[in-house]
Amino acid sequence: MYLFVPEPPRPSAQRQQHGFTLIELIMVIVILGILSAFALPRFADLTGDAERANIDGARSSVRSAAAIAHAAWLANGNNAGTVNLEGATITMVFGYPDAATIDDAASIDTNDFYFFVSGTTTLFSIADPGANDPCFTYTESASANAVPTISAVGQLQEGAANSGFEDGDETCT
Repeated sequence: MYLFVPEPPRPSAQRQQHGFTLIELIMVIVILGILSAFALPRFADLTGDAERANIDGARSSVRSAAAIAHAAWLANGNNAGTVNLEGATITMVFGYPDAATIDDAASIDTNDFYFFVSGTTTLFSIADPGANDPCFTYTESASANAVPTISAVGQLQEGAANSGFEDGDETCT
């Protein structure tokens, strides 16, 4: 009868690995570099998107404020020349806010937005406007049963005087 005794383990020719090799670390850095090259341009120009979102919010605010002021005017009997919205007196024209007080109705602040009134139209843009910044216009109601016109978001253009922005001759196209 033979007795089988296992041999003791032989020392391994390979070392146990503790950590990463230099080539593995370099490959990770290269992959991260490639990913950032594609991702960085996507996030680099967020200012334009933020300005557009800001003016979209203001436009929605103006649209809602016009509807709320109209509802208050209807509730007051359709004959009031003004309505009060959260402490602000809003002048009404044909049942909707006029161009001069729509900013108060919408609670739009001059610290956040630039706006000016020209006749029956108010132009809204971001604060410190420049060429091609997002903008929109509010044109008050022109007749009974006509709603005010709120333009789509466009781009701010310098007026004919070419005297710089914030001088009241800009257009939104």
